[in-house]
Amino acid sequence: MGSIVGIGVDVVDMKRMKKALGSWGPALKKKIFSEKEIKYCESRKNSHQHFAARFAAKEAVSKAMETGWSGAFRWKDVEVVNERSGAPKLVFYHGVAKHLAKNHVHLSLSHTETTVIAFVIIEKKR
Repeated sequence: MGSIVGIGVDVVDMKRMKKALGSWGPALKKKIFSEKEIKYCESRKNSHQHFAARFAAKEAVSKAMETGWSGAFRWKDVEVVNERSGAPKLVFYHGVAKHLAKNHVHLSLSHTETTVIAFVIIEKKR
């Protein structure tokens, strides 16, 4: 195994995400989520829960990268997709992809009816 070079975690309140989507709607979605993520989330029952999970994952990546919302990190350069099994997987683009090219990035998502948590580990490739 490689060495851990970053850990990030984020927790999102479902009600807060639902309220933000209601207030900012398309502008918020366009700023933070890829077209693929928007299409996926909007196709699901309780779409705000799926948006919340993806938001939490992106935040956890930024924390693990230790860049926050500046530097190499851009919201849409981190995309959450699902494997056939349903497991979440991260896909990176542009500056984030370049920054993380020599690393494996692991994501775990979990939620209750009210809260979602994302946990990210960045591990240096051997």
